[in-house]
Amino acid sequence: MLDVRLLFSCLVDADFLDTEAHFNGDSDGKRPRQAGQSLDAQAALSALKRHLSERVRATTQADASVLAARESLWRATGAAAQAAPNVFTLTAPTGSGKTLAMLRFALEHAAQNKLKRIVLAVPFLTVIEQTAREYRKVFAGFPDNFVLEHHSLAGLGEESEQRDAEGDQERQRRLLAENWDAPIVLTTNVQLLESLFSNRPSSCRKLHNLMDSVILFDEAQSLPQHLAVPTLAALSHLSSVYRSSVVFATATQPAFGTLDQAVTQHAASGWKPVEVVPEHPKMFETLKRVDVAWPKSGEKRTWDSLANELRVTDQALVVVNLKRHALALLAALGDTPDVFHLSTNLCAEHRRAVLDRVRARLNSGLHCRLISTQCVEAGVDVDFPKVYRALAPLEAIAQAAGRCNREGRMNARSQLGEVIVFEPEEEGGWRRCYPTHTYYQATETTRTMLALYGDLDINDPAVFQAYYRHLYDLNDPATQNTELSEAITAADFVEVARQYRLIDTNAIQVLVPWADRWETFTELRAEAEKTGISAGWMRRAQSLAVSVYRTNAGTPAWAIPARLRQYGKTTAGISDEWFILEGDYYDDILGLTPPEGPQTFIA
Repeated sequence: MLDVRLLFSCLVDADFLDTEAHFNGDSDGKRPRQAGQSLDAQAALSALKRHLSERVRATTQADASVLAARESLWRATGAAAQAAPNVFTLTAPTGSGKTLAMLRFALEHAAQNKLKRIVLAVPFLTVIEQTAREYRKVFAGFPDNFVLEHHSLAGLGEESEQRDAEGDQERQRRLLAENWDAPIVLTTNVQLLESLFSNRPSSCRKLHNLMDSVILFDEAQSLPQHLAVPTLAALSHLSSVYRSSVVFATATQPAFGTLDQAVTQHAASGWKPVEVVPEHPKMFETLKRVDVAWPKSGEKRTWDSLANELRVTDQALVVVNLKRHALALLAALGDTPDVFHLSTNLCAEHRRAVLDRVRARLNSGLHCRLISTQCVEAGVDVDFPKVYRALAPLEAIAQAAGRCNREGRMNARSQLGEVIVFEPEEEGGWRRCYPTHTYYQATETTRTMLALYGDLDINDPAVFQAYYRHLYDLNDPATQNTELSEAITAADFVEVARQYRLIDTNAIQVLVPWADRWETFTELRAEAEKTGISAGWMRRAQSLAVSVYRTNAGTPAWAIPARLRQYGKTTAGISDEWFILEGDYYDDILGLTPPEGPQTFIA
C-alpha cells in the first residue's frame, strides 16, 4: 500500500504543480513555481558546528559532567552517521544535547549518502516550537524556508511579528509545505504518520519527498502502542526500499525490537534498528542528576498536604495526570504567591508566556511553583531543583524527572535534584485518575514493577526495556486495533485512513480572550462577525485557541459557532469546528474555565 501511495504522490503532486503553473501563467504559457532549495549538507553542518562552539558551548552553565556527556554524544552521532541508510535508534539522557546531536547525525549522514532532505517529526507543538527556535539560531543567514515548518502554529511565532502573515514570504512557505519541497522540514507526528496511511491527494502529495531522506522522530516513546506495528512496518519498508534513514530518538526507548516478528508479517525487513549511541548506558550513569523517592504501597497524598509542602518550597514543579487534578491543587494552594499553571486549557500563546516567566524566575533564583499536566514533560526546557510527579507510566515519570536539575548545576554542589513520586488520594475507578485506559494500563505496569523489584532506577535503560516488555505482555500491541489490521489486509485505502488516527479528532477550537492578546482577540472576533472566517483567519486564530472535546449535549451556551466567509454566490454557513468564547470564562492563571454542566466540553 505504501508503494501505491508513493506512486500516487508523484502523480498528484505533478498534477497540482501543473495546475498551479497554468493559473499563474500568462499569454506566454504556464509559469511554474520556483522550486525549493536543495540540501547543502556540508554548509549546514559547518553552520551547526559554528553555532555549537560560538553560542552553545560559550554560554552554557551546565556542569562539567553534563558537558562531557554532550561531547560523547556528539562524537557518537558523527561516527554512526557514516553508515548506509537504515533504521536507527538514538538513546540518550534528557539534557544531553540530543536536539543538536541528532541534527548533526542527519546532516553528516545525508552528506555521506547523498540524501536529499531531513524531516524531523515531534509529538507536541511545545516541542516543535522550541526546536524551531533552536534551528532558526543555527541557520540564521541561510535563505528563507531552508528550514520549513509544517504544523498548525507555523507562521505565527516570533518571526511573524516582523511581517504580514498573509505576505509573500508566508504564502511561499505554505506552498512549499504542501509537498515538503525544502532541505529541512519540521513537522508533527500526526502530519507525517497519518499521511503515510492517508488516501487523500492533499495529504499524500508530499510522500515521494520522503525518499532519499533522513527522517527523525523525537520523543519516540509517544508513538501509540495500538498503531506501533503498522507504523514500524511502513517506516521499515520506506527505509529498505526507498533509501531513507529513520531515527527514533528518546531518553526512554521503547522495546520495539520485540515486535520484529509482527512487523515482518507486513514488511520483509522487519524492525531491527541499529543504536547510534552503543555506549548510552554509561552516559545515563554519568548523567545521573536526580534521586527518585517512590511511594510506599498504599501510600496516598491529599491535595491539601501537597499544597502545604509546596508553600515552604522555593522552587518546584508538580506534574499531574488530569487537568481536574491540576485545578484541585491550585484551589488547595489558594492565594499562595508565585504559583503558575500550565495545561492545554491555556491557549498556545499563553502557555509560551507562562514558560518564559517560569524560566526567568528560575534563572533569577526567585520563588516559583509550577502546577502542570503532562504537556510540560516532553521536550520543554525548564530546570527545577524539585519535581513532584503523580504516579504514571514509567516513561512519563522519567520525562518529568528530565525537568529536574536538567543542567546538572546542583551536581557541582555535590547535590542531586529531588523527584518525588506520589499517588493522589482519589476515589473511583481509573477514569477518575487517568486520562485513558491505555495510560492506566501503563501506570499499573509501573506499579507492578515497583512491587516486583522495589525502587526503580530511571537512569538504567535496562529498566525501561523490562518495563516495556511487561507492558507489551499485558496488552500485546500486535493484536490491537483489529479493524485497522483487517483494512490493511484487504488493501482498503479508505478504511485504513479512517482507522489510522494518532489523536482523537472529535474536538472543536475555541477562540479565547487572553488578556495579553486582547486586541488580537477583538480583531479576530470583529472579522468573524463582519465577514466570516477564512483559512487565513484560522491560521491567525490558532495561537489563541483552546482545543476541547465535543459532547453529545449540543452547542454550548458559552461559545458561539463562527460564521464561514462567503465566496461568490455560495451561501455561507457556520463552522462546526471553530467557536468564539462568550462570557468571562478565560482566567489568566487557569485558562478556559467554562461553567460546569452537560455542555461542558473539557474532561
